[in-house]
Amino acid sequence: MDRFIEFAVNHYVLVSLFVAFLLAILVLESRRGGQKISAQGAVSLINRDEAVVVDIRDRKEFGEGRIAGSVNIPLNAIKSRASELKKFKDKQIIVADKMGQHSAMAVKQLKAEGYENVVRLNGGIADWKGSNLPLVKK
Repeated sequence: MDRFIEFAVNHYVLVSLFVAFLLAILVLESRRGGQKISAQGAVSLINRDEAVVVDIRDRKEFGEGRIAGSVNIPLNAIKSRASELKKFKDKQIIVADKMGQHSAMAVKQLKAEGYENVVRLNGGIADWKGSNLPLVKK
């Protein structure tokens, strides 16, 4: 640890540049994945604006518990099945996955398909459950 501090002090310009680049990458990646919304914010959008939830988990996980009214389009099929969401083009779309890790890719693909009002559920279905919000089972 002493050697790290010594290196940082002796090469403060390099360390500063490294930190600046790291922060820039983090900011760019967080913006690229689209806007995040909390579970409570999603409830508000669903109730007030009739937002549509697109669940990108596989069919098995979707069957174990889903947000009421959600549409299941697995992540690997989002590009080919994006046309199924045409009727919701003017509504807010909320992308949900298991833990919030893969929804950024789906948001990016949907935006490339022309959907503008797309956000991702921060923390995914795990956060939804953690907020004690209901899930529907088939």
